[in-house]
Amino acid sequence: MANTMVLTKILQLRENEKKMVQKDYTQSTEKFESVAMDLYRLLKKKENAEKMYEDYINASVPLHQIKQISFYIDSIKDDILAFQQKVNKARNEMELKQAELTDAHIEVKKFEKLIERRTNEERHYLKKVENAFMDEISLNQFMNSKNR
Repeated sequence: MANTMVLTKILQLRENEKKMVQKDYTQSTEKFESVAMDLYRLLKKKENAEKMYEDYINASVPLHQIKQISFYIDSIKDDILAFQQKVNKARNEMELKQAELTDAHIEVKKFEKLIERRTNEERHYLKKVENAFMDEISLNQFMNSKNR
């Protein structure tokens, strides 16, 4: 009985650790989604700017406006490269947190199974002791009835 109480306390600690890791994973997922959404917005800006550039070239727009949109597209490309690195870093962080969460989940399951097995062992032991006690009582009653 004392064994399972100790294991239960350890299980509670593991569950708390799992909750903290779950929180970290959720935060890293939210960060990844945020950075990825920013990258998506930049890609949409670039796409719109390139369409505008094409429209400027097809319509007789002054050269300085074409140069301006070209510089704008180049600056967006630089921002996109920076955001791709941020997205990759956030993805790696998220995958690391997911692995930590998986490990924490496995640890919790191990202790749950261990507690379940110990509880079953204790239950079987108590049943065995109870049966032995009942056998002894039956034997004593039988012996008492023979002596009368």
